[in-house]
Amino acid sequence: MNKLFKNQAFTISHADSSAFEGAGLRPFFEYRQLGIREATGGRYAAHVIRAVPGMESPATWHTHDLDFQMVYVLKGWVVFEYEGEGEHVLRAGSAVLQPPGIRHREVRHSDDLELIEIVSPAEFDTHEAEAP
Repeated sequence: MNKLFKNQAFTISHADSSAFEGAGLRPFFEYRQLGIREATGGRYAAHVIRAVPGMESPATWHTHDLDFQMVYVLKGWVVFEYEGEGEHVLRAGSAVLQPPGIRHREVRHSDDLELIEIVSPAEFDTHEAEAP
């Protein structure tokens, strides 16, 4: 076991040694875990998400039971709609902090979309929601 520093273990994730997997929250995305979940004992998670070319989002409104969720777009673009905030196009270099419990939906995205998502805690529930 790695040495812990203030309840966190040192970890490094390289793109050429950690694969994208389809087993994630959304079937139209693939996820590459960055080792943060294990290094923090599940207090945080970080992953790279990329679009599965040709697959579209059903644009379902939902909420998450979590304390923190941040998205940073690396490549491509994505349209999110947020309760009380409307639609926003995020493109390479865009970041959004999604407050806990805000109703939102992913409306559409480019086939080349790649983004980083950081959440806390690592495991959280997602609930379908009525449109605001």
